[in-house]
Amino acid sequence: MNITICGLPNPKYERAVQRVVDLFYEDTKVVEQQADLTITFEVKLSSVRVTLDDEHSIVGKEAFPLKAEEDQVKKACLRALLVALEQKTGMKQKWGILTGVRPTKLVHKASEAGEDKEIISDRLQEEQKLHPEKIDLLHRIVSTQQKAIPDLYKLKKEVSIYIGIPFCPTKCAYCTFPAYAIQGKQGNVNAFLHGLHVEMERTGEWLREHGIGITTIYFGGGTPTSITAEEMDALYEHMYKVFPNMDKVREVTVEAGRPDTITVEKLRVLKKWGIDRISVNPQSYTQATLKAIGRHHTVEETIEKYHLAREMGMTNINMDLIIGLPNETVETFEHSLAKTAELMPESLTVHTLSFKRASHMSQNRDRYKVASRDEVMRMMKTAEAWAEPHGYKPYYLYRQKNILGNLENVGYAQPGQESLYNILIMEELQTIIGLGCGASSKWVHPVTGAISRFANPKEPRAYALGFEAYTEKKLQQMQQLFFGQNTTT
Repeated sequence: MNITICGLPNPKYERAVQRVVDLFYEDTKVVEQQADLTITFEVKLSSVRVTLDDEHSIVGKEAFPLKAEEDQVKKACLRALLVALEQKTGMKQKWGILTGVRPTKLVHKASEAGEDKEIISDRLQEEQKLHPEKIDLLHRIVSTQQKAIPDLYKLKKEVSIYIGIPFCPTKCAYCTFPAYAIQGKQGNVNAFLHGLHVEMERTGEWLREHGIGITTIYFGGGTPTSITAEEMDALYEHMYKVFPNMDKVREVTVEAGRPDTITVEKLRVLKKWGIDRISVNPQSYTQATLKAIGRHHTVEETIEKYHLAREMGMTNINMDLIIGLPNETVETFEHSLAKTAELMPESLTVHTLSFKRASHMSQNRDRYKVASRDEVMRMMKTAEAWAEPHGYKPYYLYRQKNILGNLENVGYAQPGQESLYNILIMEELQTIIGLGCGASSKWVHPVTGAISRFANPKEPRAYALGFEAYTEKKLQQMQQLFFGQNTTT
């Protein structure tokens, strides 16, 4: 879909305009002529009029204050465009003009400032055109998060730690995470683990010297249980040795997402080090789907490994399902939910398939038949209707670019079993130190809340060659972040 944009009051709005158009059409491109759709903005004293011209003209109008700030004018332009596009296509966008990843942050910011729930709701409806259903969902999630972490707004002077293990048995078709075959050519596992141990040690020393506590630790990837039980044992022993005050860490999570990596020996190691929160991710309970997306485990293996984890003392298990996988229908997804009900993990994350640019699925999209927008929305509704009577409440939410149906990913949990790390990383209320391959550190200033990032290399070989330099640079940035100094001493 080629579009032409005319009369925009500020050229800086163009990308935001295109993002709204992207909610309705795929593969949009802004051109100067021979467009499929012309979008014309007319801004007067306190209103904006948007006209869509192709075969017919459709108009959207919105008002803004007489002495409006730039952001108010921009939002009015986007709202008027949304109104016109909804009329033209017949689609209703329940997230309104919001295209950001973390809509819950809007509620948290207002809540931390002491604003009333009704005032927050009115603003979301008026400024962002959110549907009341989505506003209610945001409020419920924020309320659950505040109960799970009562001091949520006071943790900026602590940190959480993400440790990236970049290996997997195979790479899923939809995946863009750092995930390399454990027997592949991208680098020696021992060399990677050596670098990781050093990075952990240097980071732990810095935290101890400066009296900064750790709230949560999360081992992700890749699949952290791809390495051997002996390697896992050494890694967790090192964690307890080099990180300060491990007895005060509120949560340690290890993704064991691929059931084909879970063994009795590895579960014993987890139990030995007091780690009982893991993920065992089926994604689907239909074997043909698992084959289509490149997962080499069976449905039966997922169920067997879940029960094994239970028998070995895992008391907080998360499972993931994905809406909109190739050839799946509402009925297929209902089957996955029924199998989940037989197991009853402590938490269930319902993802909506997103066509990420670098994934195999996106690069070969013609080969994958996915559900229609209406079917995907029905699947999400089915998940919402299933969760509450089974004792699950939504506790975190995020959205992605190119997500099917312009929907969302929602984490559900039984009360008291929420992932604290998921809350902290999604709401960006605390610094997350990323260690290991493909790990991104997210610096949240302890006073201003300003956010910046620092990324480790994604490839194991590059990481192994440069971990010392990356670690030193990271420590310098941490010193600047917390103390306004440029040295690490």
